[in-house]
Amino acid sequence: MAESNYDREEVFSKKVRAGKRTYFFDVKTTRGDDYYITITESKKRFEDGGYVKHKIFLYKEDFNKFSEAFTETVNYVKSDLMPEYDFDEFTRRDSFDSDSEG
Repeated sequence: MAESNYDREEVFSKKVRAGKRTYFFDVKTTRGDDYYITITESKKRFEDGGYVKHKIFLYKEDFNKFSEAFTETVNYVKSDLMPEYDFDEFTRRDSFDSDSEG
């Protein structure tokens, strides 16, 4: 039976809670002992309490191009489209929320 990519061994995982969404950045191994990254967006459905998930598979040969394009895109939004916006507001709010939970 063929093993799916979803069943690969996970060697690292980072979860980012972002309002109504959660992002997962996971490093997994291939059959050939190589590594790839999956980026998953998970959002709760209000209708039935289930989750809608979208997944991107990112392979090592694309890491640099992806990282450069992502950084360039985020910087463009921050500097050219929304220079007055305080993007750190979310970091401060999330930090405050987790400090007040305990």
